[in-house]
Amino acid sequence: MLFLQTVTLIPYPSIHPVLLSIGPVDIRWYSLAYVAGILLGWRYIIALANRDKGSVRRKDIDEFLVWAMLGIIIGGRIGWALFYHPGYYLIHPHQILFIWQGGMSFHGGILGMLTALLIFTRSRKISFFTLADFVSCAAPIGLFLGRIANFINGELYGQATNVPWAMIFPTGGAVARHPSQLYEAALEGLLLFGILFWMSRRQSLRRQPGILTGTFLCGYAIARIICEFFRQPDAHIGFLFSNSTMGQLLSVPILLVGVFVIVRAWPPPTQ
Repeated sequence: MLFLQTVTLIPYPSIHPVLLSIGPVDIRWYSLAYVAGILLGWRYIIALANRDKGSVRRKDIDEFLVWAMLGIIIGGRIGWALFYHPGYYLIHPHQILFIWQGGMSFHGGILGMLTALLIFTRSRKISFFTLADFVSCAAPIGLFLGRIANFINGELYGQATNVPWAMIFPTGGAVARHPSQLYEAALEGLLLFGILFWMSRRQSLRRQPGILTGTFLCGYAIARIICEFFRQPDAHIGFLFSNSTMGQLLSVPILLVGVFVIVRAWPPPTQ
């Protein structure tokens, strides 16, 4: 209640999470964010591949679209179940498939995408990091849209605060909070996309497969770790040791893998 008395709030723009209902089917902003992120990312990957003629065939990019969707959805769902609700889903494993009940993990989606990339590139005899670099450049588009959908849903909001841009979320109680979804959209989405866009324009970096992939992994992990300091942790998990969160702990191995990939891809010094 203290925050209500001392903060000039920005009104939360309440938007219904369901954009359109067609009979028993609800078309939700969150679902549209995933679909739009994948489709826009696909078009951006095509543009990147067209610039680097012969790197990846258009046919392979088109076919990978289905793999990407499955990797993101399956990985995101399994990650959410095992990372955030392991007790329940170990007892009811079949309900992991009930994607209509909601619940997706960005960390799980990344792992699912990387798994799909590995299987697809091996089966097509394509360089893993060549395609992974393209996908990494496009991934922030989906991350941005996903976080905007989180904001529309009024979920994954921030901790109580007295900053001038604080908001009261419908499900967050009568407490002014950080709009942490927008922080994540800015860092994981806009900023990371800008960095990768700039790097992808440098031919010297494009010639080192893996540099862009490693940068994406490091960038996402760092952005997520920073934003978790402002985000309200999941109620059933709370803070872990040293006030860390599950999102921060899951980001550490992604950061380490990203550093390893960059070091592995970086050209050795000339003699």
